[in-house]
Amino acid sequence: MKDLKLHWLDKTPAPAAGVSWGVPWKKGVLNREDPLALVGPSGEKISLQSWPLAYWPDGSVKWTGHATVMQEYSKGAYTLNIDDNKRVEHPLCVQESDEKIEVNTGPLQCNINKNGHSILNNLVVNENVLGTKGKLISIREERNERSEEGTIYRHERLEGKINAVEIEQTGPIRAVIKITGVHVNETKEWLPFVLRMYFYQASPEIKMVHTFIYDGDPHYDFVKGLGIEFQTNVQGEPWNRNVRFLCEEGIYSEPGQLVWTRTYGKAEGLYEKQISGEPVNITEHPTLKDHVQGNAVWNDFKIVQDSSFHYKVRKRTEENCSWLDAVHGSKAKGLMYAGGSNGGIAVGLKNFWKKNPSELEITQFTKEMPTMMVWFWSPEGESMDLRHYSNDTHVRSAYEGFDEMRSTPHGVANTSEVNLRGFSKVPVNEELLRLGETWQNPALFLCESKYYHSTYALGTWSLPDDEDPFKAALETQLEAAFSFYKQEVEQRSWYGYWNYGDVMHTYDATRHQWLYDEGGFAWQNTELVPNIWLWYAFLRTGRKDIFEMAEAMTRHTSEVDRYHIGKYAGLGSRHNVIHWGCGCKEARISMASLHRYYYFLTTDERTRDLLTDVRDVDYATMELDPMREFYPPKTGLTHTRVGPDWSAFCSNWLSEWERTENTTYKEKIETGIDNLKNTPNRLLSGPVFEYDARSSNLYHIGDGTPGGYHMVIAFGAPQVWMETAELLEDDEWKEMLADFGEFYLLTDEEKRKRSNGKINDNMFDWPMFAAGMAAYAASRKQDDNLAQKVWQLLLKSEYSHIPLPIEKETIKTWKTLDEIPWVTTNTISQWCLNVIVALELIGDIAPEADLQKSIIHQKSTTK
Repeated sequence: MKDLKLHWLDKTPAPAAGVSWGVPWKKGVLNREDPLALVGPSGEKISLQSWPLAYWPDGSVKWTGHATVMQEYSKGAYTLNIDDNKRVEHPLCVQESDEKIEVNTGPLQCNINKNGHSILNNLVVNENVLGTKGKLISIREERNERSEEGTIYRHERLEGKINAVEIEQTGPIRAVIKITGVHVNETKEWLPFVLRMYFYQASPEIKMVHTFIYDGDPHYDFVKGLGIEFQTNVQGEPWNRNVRFLCEEGIYSEPGQLVWTRTYGKAEGLYEKQISGEPVNITEHPTLKDHVQGNAVWNDFKIVQDSSFHYKVRKRTEENCSWLDAVHGSKAKGLMYAGGSNGGIAVGLKNFWKKNPSELEITQFTKEMPTMMVWFWSPEGESMDLRHYSNDTHVRSAYEGFDEMRSTPHGVANTSEVNLRGFSKVPVNEELLRLGETWQNPALFLCESKYYHSTYALGTWSLPDDEDPFKAALETQLEAAFSFYKQEVEQRSWYGYWNYGDVMHTYDATRHQWLYDEGGFAWQNTELVPNIWLWYAFLRTGRKDIFEMAEAMTRHTSEVDRYHIGKYAGLGSRHNVIHWGCGCKEARISMASLHRYYYFLTTDERTRDLLTDVRDVDYATMELDPMREFYPPKTGLTHTRVGPDWSAFCSNWLSEWERTENTTYKEKIETGIDNLKNTPNRLLSGPVFEYDARSSNLYHIGDGTPGGYHMVIAFGAPQVWMETAELLEDDEWKEMLADFGEFYLLTDEEKRKRSNGKINDNMFDWPMFAAGMAAYAASRKQDDNLAQKVWQLLLKSEYSHIPLPIEKETIKTWKTLDEIPWVTTNTISQWCLNVIVALELIGDIAPEADLQKSIIHQKSTTK
């Protein structure tokens, strides 16, 4: 193997930081025992920790995870190759006892408790004790709306209680500690949590990934605040204690006590030094010191991001005194530093302004042990209102699925990322600015797009081609589609703790607004797999802005749009006004294929948990039949559409098989395929079957049954099945996929003839959704005429609903907006995804000349 080139997602990280990333390998290239080495631009080896993430069916390694700590950076290319690794001279050390886990990275030492409420203890950086207790905190608001006195509000504080601690990974460079528990007080237990702590050799930082699961009653249990607190050891006089906030562009700094006085003014430059964070010596000026000590002492400071376009910095002297507003701004960068003469601690919350309301706070700053608080949900905001938007279902008018009120947040989750860094000496502002930028944009190594493509480790997708005029024109449209949604996120303020990462479903050109208030037309919730479109768009370009949007969508849809505990565990909620509002609870919303890209590219352990959690989600459908509206219950069986239900099961089983090599899950896929092979019309049979999760068998109950063939292929099934066909090396399954793609585009007469009259055109809607499957058929069958039909579907057909070029209209309404009046995310997602697939499968078969010319001409007129 030649050296595998790596580059940074955006730019090299600064200051030095730990980095984790994943790399795919072609089948048969990497054996399990092969060592891997990271080589810098100058040819020097860099210490590396590696581990397997997934395997090919032949036992070779499919994906590897890696970790390193970069101390010095170069803009040149790094390489990964099969070679002996550089020895780590001072490896990270993790020691476990019955009561605690001790971690020593070199500059940082701390203890992680295995029981009780205090998670993090005895934080030491360069022999300087900077912190003691770290606790998870929630504030519960109980509402009694039935009181004769009106609604009664009662607030109570709960602390995280540790239930289990696990060392998930330990090596010379990287260690991962997983803590699970629940928030408790004397009378209440609620909000289970998972907290992972990441440590890197030679680094004074701790990265934390926090997930909480809501398990209350949304009508009575309101979350008023949720966060993590640290007690910190700050030393020095009040005027030599300093709090700094990273705002929009720079640092806002405040001391515990000003050295400015009306008599001495700026005290001959001491005031400027103080505000910049430098210690000042006023003991040589007794009169000045006396005046300074007469100034107010400020104990509490906070920065609150109360919306996506506003934050405020406030401070006060004592609890019984008023808060003062210091500054207001738009988008804070989510870092707070607090320290004294002995150094201090910086904390940061990723996506601080995007996942509002958020807050960073320090209290009792000039006292012996101040408390720093990272609020994922700020108590300054309104309490989380997780109730449904209506007391009724609106199935007929608003496409809300079933006429069943199943809207519940019980079991949904949310994940936040926190960073903490200790300083043994006072940092300068420039250091904090670089740190804040790194925390908001973590470093990530990537391979070249051509390399990802060559491994076939993530399915079937194409590389951009700007040389061919026709293909370049399509790239222009793909770019326009992404740019539109990127702008919409900002333009429509699709931000907030529960919304950030999702986009909306259908646009209302009359109101110049998305249908945010119409049941099945509001939030997208993975409908027609925009996740896969975005990840394919990223893999083929390597663009940072696409990665950020795909990452946000992965975090949101994998946590908020699905259930993690309770009777719907493993299932997700379809598109609705409220993310968990739809009566449909289905496997397709939570399937592994939507999220595995993020896991493999970043090695994120939380995402790995989510992939594992859905491996047996087919059992959940035994309790909640996806087709209960059309079929009566049958003992011991449920009803499953071959897509999107069984295809989602295949997605989950494929993920489990490749990651763990558990062949039970491979056999589940093969069982269903064998069942389909033995039906009259193979993959075109059904599309509804009876299903038994215990045996994984699909039972044929007829053809042309209710369910719709467009449902089979609109939710990621083609991507799952094409990849599975190659892994299984099953030629008949490949043939079945090709037959399905070809069949979709047959005439009604041809459909009836091939199916003995069982299947007809009335069962096939939205042909454009099938373009990827039809392109697969054209490629496998070497059928140029079928390829031409695919291009017609994508570029000219009424079903594409893409009047190329994509041109935005600027209108003035309740504000000036750019809009595409006809837009639906279903159509855009499927069109982009199918174009990306078609370019790979039939890209060498150009459409007819007139169609090419029209597309190329439209490229030149695209705004």
